[in-house]
Amino acid sequence: MTANALLQAFHFLRPPWLLALPFLWVIVFWLARRRTRGEDWSSIIDADLLPALRLDADSSSNGAGRTLRPWPWLALAWTLAVLALAGPSWRQNRVPAYRAPAAWVLVLDLSPSMELADLAPNRVTRARYAIDDMLGAARDARVGLVVFSDEPYTVTPLTQDVATVRALMPSLAPGMMPSAGDHLAPALDQAQKLLTASGASDKRIVVVTDGFDDPAAALRAAAALKTQGVAISVVGAGTPGGAPLRSADGSFAQDANGQPQLARLDVDQLQQLATVGGGRYVDMAHLPSLVSDLQASSQGPGEAIAAPGVEVAHWRDAGAYLLPALLLLAALLTRRRWL
Repeated sequence: MTANALLQAFHFLRPPWLLALPFLWVIVFWLARRRTRGEDWSSIIDADLLPALRLDADSSSNGAGRTLRPWPWLALAWTLAVLALAGPSWRQNRVPAYRAPAAWVLVLDLSPSMELADLAPNRVTRARYAIDDMLGAARDARVGLVVFSDEPYTVTPLTQDVATVRALMPSLAPGMMPSAGDHLAPALDQAQKLLTASGASDKRIVVVTDGFDDPAAALRAAAALKTQGVAISVVGAGTPGGAPLRSADGSFAQDANGQPQLARLDVDQLQQLATVGGGRYVDMAHLPSLVSDLQASSQGPGEAIAAPGVEVAHWRDAGAYLLPALLLLAALLTRRRWL
């Protein structure tokens, strides 16, 4: 590194420590003046007797007969100590980057019933809010997003780019799906493929849904995922009271008795799915507790995974180079008759 580049790169990692220097210099100056005044016995002892009474008049004087003083050396020692604490730096170290061992796949239900408004403004909007909260807790975990109705579709593979996943969220609605349906088992299989390729040690699936019409297949898929170390949690999007379903022409659907057909949240079915999958079930009101659990899992113990081709640069703290000079000064200041 050239001298010009060295000067440009030089800085302190902890510059607030430099604010202590003026105070330390003032203390040294005050101690020196106080010691000098304390040793001035000429106003009390006769001038002819004073040289004979001085205890340090032999070995602590230099050739000119002037006593050595520790104060400049004390000021220098304190200055070196503060500079070391401030962390002078001019070089960088590059080390391999690691990522958290957690990988999550968020599975969003986009069946037609997700447009119902028993949750304001509607179920799918609240589901998107829930996923946004979980994305905020991801930190270093990789997150993928799968949507399903009749068939599953991968919106984003596993990624740490949470901003990109968030940017795609507003467009997700049941109307964008090519066909209507509510099959969860294929979506779980799709999520399992993403997690298998991740190499993560902490693998989780979070399903945000108001129900599904293939319970037997979904439960089998959840049990198989649990045996592979994948935990499945479920977020219920809807209310037990439900809301009237609409038919394809926009009118309210009716049952065999001519009554409005309601799409109710089947809490028992969703809880069973979470239990079989080794996770937990929450409704929208208790979503923060699930978010906290996910965040704790991403920060918990586990072997970090090296990120290939990625390095992190950090400044090298050169304060330790000042320690030999500081120790030498400290030894000098312990001389007899100085302190």
